[in-house]
Amino acid sequence: MRALLISLPLCAGVAIWGIADPAGLAAWAGQVTGAAFDALDWLYMLWVTGLLVLAAWLALGRHGRVRLGRSDESPEFSTPSWLSMLFAAGMGVGLLFWGVAEPVLHFDGAPGYTPGSREAARHALAVTLFHWGFHAWAIYGMTALALAYFAFKRGGSFMPGAGLRAELPGRWVPAAAEAANITAIVAIALGVAGSIAMGVFQLQRGLFVLVETDPEALWISGALLLMLVVCYALPLVMPLDKGVKWLSNANMALAIALMLFLLLAGPTAFLMRGFVTTAGDYLTELVSLSFQLFTFERQEAAGWFQGWTLTYFFWWISWSPFVGVFIARISRGRTIREFIAGVILVPTVFSVLWFAVFGGFGLYEELYGLGGVVEMVRYDVSIALFTLLERVPFPGVLNATAMVLAFVFLVTSVVSAAFVLGMLSSHVANPDRRSKVAWGLVLALLGAAMILAGDIQAVRSLSVLGAIPFAAVMVLQMVALLRALKFDEARYLAERERARSWQ
Repeated sequence: MRALLISLPLCAGVAIWGIADPAGLAAWAGQVTGAAFDALDWLYMLWVTGLLVLAAWLALGRHGRVRLGRSDESPEFSTPSWLSMLFAAGMGVGLLFWGVAEPVLHFDGAPGYTPGSREAARHALAVTLFHWGFHAWAIYGMTALALAYFAFKRGGSFMPGAGLRAELPGRWVPAAAEAANITAIVAIALGVAGSIAMGVFQLQRGLFVLVETDPEALWISGALLLMLVVCYALPLVMPLDKGVKWLSNANMALAIALMLFLLLAGPTAFLMRGFVTTAGDYLTELVSLSFQLFTFERQEAAGWFQGWTLTYFFWWISWSPFVGVFIARISRGRTIREFIAGVILVPTVFSVLWFAVFGGFGLYEELYGLGGVVEMVRYDVSIALFTLLERVPFPGVLNATAMVLAFVFLVTSVVSAAFVLGMLSSHVANPDRRSKVAWGLVLALLGAAMILAGDIQAVRSLSVLGAIPFAAVMVLQMVALLRALKFDEARYLAERERARSWQ
């Protein structure tokens, strides 16, 4: 109850500030995140890379056989439904928003490469995957694994502070655990609200392409936000397995259908060659990118690194308590090896294909097609996907499909987030309807504040605010998880040795 009494008014206060003074809130958020990045960018980079190494060690080592639940327990959801739910909750609307725009932006401005060159095009896809691939899903996966382990192996709750209470010594731990819960709630609310704002921006630009409405009109933004609230109200009062499972499965099927159509209608051979080449470039550059801080380059390169790589990693951290709780909640019965493969490896492979198709098509048009993609993305990143779809058959149908996808991905994310926020603030596994609806309204208010902030960079700065303190919480979570794994392994070996001695 304490978490609810602190976090709900705090988030509501940020929303009111953003609605009353959006420019002031955006400027303050930019100053805070900029100061944190300037001082500790090296530490954050090491931490995120360390999470990926830790995940690989757990999956490939002796702990990989440990099951999240009883040793004979079966998974609650089928593997396709499980993958659809975790992927839709984790990145759905972002893939639509940045699928074309981000590779084109890096093609035009990533440091160390001549803008518009073929070398820049290859690097653009590789660095995009660095932002969306193994590192991103390691952040999600390791947060989720810690929560799932303490919930299913120790019989605890999904609270981010539960593992700290269970494993860490010291009188400071209860206070730190409560602070971890509150920090997680704030990070979730701000991160998801940022996605709401980006989704509304993209939907509004889609309407501009389809029916030539005003792409800047606030009343259209408000109408789209209101429509979103109305549509996610019904799933909020339904059980998780009915509301989110159905939406996730349907939307992932539609997303895959759109991707396959673009692959077949576009330069298919070029895009498939791009898929193979991009996968190789990404794996080849993975180590160097994981430790690249642009220490000796010009200031513009460091600014690019902070504005893209660090901002992305903190965006994933801000989403990690939400996506982590949600993934943990649906992952009972899976082994640690299966869990890490499903949460980190499979979504990354899908991301490689997604960006090879959408981003590769945009780069193809710029290098060998009609051109104008760079100028289009410079003008407005929100419109990139819709204008690219104008260059293939059935553009009206495809743009309408993309809008439906973006809208349903938003609904799925908000429903999942409201469920998790209700869990964390009420300390219950299945929050009541009032709690979920209350958080749904707060997320709408925060989304409105970020829409009023007016631009993507301001939204991104606001979205990662909660991630800065939660990064410290993640360190404590990993320490608690490793202590628990070591203790439980020692207890299992001791019990097995005693059983042998009785034989």
